[in-house]
This record gives sequence, C-alpha cells and structure tokens, in this order.
Amino acid sequence: MSDDFRRTLTREILKTELIRIKALIVTTSGLTAVLWAFYIIAPEQLNKLWHGNLKVEYLYIILVPFILFELFVHAMVKRQIKLDADLPVFRRYASVFIETSIPTIALALHINNMGSVQALGYVVPLSYFIFIILSTLRLDFWLSTFTGFVAGAELLVMAIFYHPDAPPDVGYHAIRSLIIFICGILAGAVGVQLRRQFEKSIAAATARDRVTNLFGQHVSPQVVERLLAEGTSTASDTRRVAVMFIDFRSFTAAARVHSPQEVVDRLDGAFAVLVEIVDRHGGIVNKFMGDGFLALFGAPFETPDATQHAVAAAREMLVAMTRDNERNSWPLRIGIGLHFGDVVAGSVGSPRRKEYTVIGDTVNFASRLESLNKEFNSQFLISAVVREALGDACADAVPLGEVPVKGYDQPMAVWRLG
Repeated sequence: MSDDFRRTLTREILKTELIRIKALIVTTSGLTAVLWAFYIIAPEQLNKLWHGNLKVEYLYIILVPFILFELFVHAMVKRQIKLDADLPVFRRYASVFIETSIPTIALALHINNMGSVQALGYVVPLSYFIFIILSTLRLDFWLSTFTGFVAGAELLVMAIFYHPDAPPDVGYHAIRSLIIFICGILAGAVGVQLRRQFEKSIAAATARDRVTNLFGQHVSPQVVERLLAEGTSTASDTRRVAVMFIDFRSFTAAARVHSPQEVVDRLDGAFAVLVEIVDRHGGIVNKFMGDGFLALFGAPFETPDATQHAVAAAREMLVAMTRDNERNSWPLRIGIGLHFGDVVAGSVGSPRRKEYTVIGDTVNFASRLESLNKEFNSQFLISAVVREALGDACADAVPLGEVPVKGYDQPMAVWRLG
C-alpha cells in the first residue's frame, strides 16, 4: 500500500467517522426534543414510569454532556483530516468506551427510579444498538466488535449486580448480552466489507490518476480522458476541427551549433510557453513532431467557435515567443498554419498500440500552410475557410492571393495574420 493510497484511505475513513458523529448528535438531539415534548405534553405519563422521580436535570446530566463530547470528537477528527493524519488507536477505543457507556449511565438512573425489572425492559437497553449500527461507519472490525462487547458486558453487569429487585437470572441476561455482542461482530463484518469497497474505489481512482498523469505527459489530458472513457473502442467519428501546425523555423540548422542538452532545454522551454497557451484557449496538443507540434481545436471534444479560439491562441503565441526570445540568447521564430474543416478523429494503430489522431485533407492542408511561411517570410498563415469564419474579427488579415500548394492541382487562397 503506497503512502498516497494510505493517506487517501485514512482521509475517507475519517470522513465516514464525521458522518457517524453527526448521526449520533442528530439522534441524541432528536431524543432530547422528544423527551422534552412528552415532559410538557404528558408529564403525568412520564412521572408514572419514573414513579414520580423524573427530574429535568436528568436530561442535562446525560444528553447534554454527550452532545458536547461528540462535538469535541468531531472537531478533533476534522483537525486530523486537515493535518492529513489518522486518529491514534487509543483515542478510538477510548471514544468507543465513553460513547457506549452513556446508555449504561441512563440505565442506572432508570433502575434507581423504576426498578431493575421495569428499567431493563424499557427502551434504554435498545439504545445500545444505535451505537452498534453506527459503528459500521468506522470501517473497523475490531472497533465495532469492541462496541458490541462493551454494550453487552455493561448491560450484563447492570442486570446482575446493580440494585437487583430479585435474584438475577444469569442465563437470561447472558444470552441477551451475547446477542448484543454478536451484533457488534456483524456490524464489524459489514464495516470490513465497506472498507474493502472503499479500498477498491480508491485504488481504481488512484490508478486512473496515475495513468492520466503519466499518459498526459505524452498526449493531451483531454485525449487521456476520452481514451479512458472509451476503453479499447476503435470507433472514429467525423467532426469539424480547427487544425494548427506549429514549427520552429530554421531550427535544425541552429541546433548544429548547440549541444544536445541545450537543444532539448530550449525546446522544452519554448514548448512549455506554447502548450500552456493552447490549453488555455481550449485546444489540445495532439502530437509533437521534432521541433513542432500539431494542435487541435474541436477534438476530441467539440469546441464552440473553434477557429476564433485557435486564432486567439496563435496571436498570443507570437507575442509570447517575442517575450521569450528577449530572455534567451537563442531566439526562435515560429511558423503557424491554420485550417478548418472536416477530419476523421479516433484511435488509429495496431491492436497492441494505438494513438488518438486526426486524418483528412484538412490536416494535410494545414501542414502545407505552415510550410508556406518560409516562402512568404511570414509567421502565421490561414486558409480562406478560416478567414471567412472569422469575418470582421479578422480585419487585419492580408490576402496573399491564389498560391500554388504542393499536392494540390489548383492554387489555394492564403491569408496572412500576425
């Protein structure tokens, strides 16, 4: 069990402990309200049960201190959660003993005023089951078993030795206490099953986070989420996507005069700046290709106004690279090509290894656009489709006319931005 897993499990168990404490406080407060109501509405009935000895102070002697104790435990548990630490074992068992002894104190008052036979047949012995049932939320077999043991043992002691009205029937009371103890064991067994479910859920979530964090360093986190959701599905879909190619111009030639480590460090620093901008504008980096990368806006998840987001990201990239170059002795110049259209998006590859990618003429043309930056000595070229989609938001676009594009029979309209 890793430290992260153990801390997460402990935190979740402490959260269930908070639920248990709140349930006890609510239950106790409800019982207090009911007793007050009966005391106000039908005091003669209660006095008859208590043989005229009912005193309001009894509520304060038992219930109010118990609620204050639970509030203290609640604050202590919240503190441990904040400190990311577990409760000491001694405190857990001490809390069980104190809590489970509250019905015993109430039973002693009942015996003093009702007599042992009537008190033992009244509601107080049944209140032990409240503590036993809620002990399952501790998710600890031995704590629940200890709760059943304390409840059964204290009830047995009270029945046999505390002001008996008649010679006690030891067998009768022992069997009843044994049933209470067995209920504690069963509650512990249920708690163990709940704990195992917690462990499985946390293990699954931890594994998912580990995969997302690791895989997300190689492809976009959005792609990771989609692949995790789809599993091994190979289904592809057609969607309209803004495809952007980014490349560092003349990088290969400049890399020859730098060490391999310098090349990697410079690329990593520049990529960090550009990828953060893509992410912030709702795009994803689909793949890195040497000294450039392919970014998508609108896949794997649909993005409203994908072209607007893509153009805004590209403009910000140009400004960001200018600032980045001011801080570096190795200035880099980027070229960006952006096209918008239909692509086939999905997982492609062999049964053993696949990658999420986009395929289609839109991708090819975006790549050709980026290559044209070298010919026009520009940094950001868009297609006519992108220009049309932007409308007035792209008033500074400069038309370059119908340009021959490698791989296309007819010249294509190209626009320059930036």
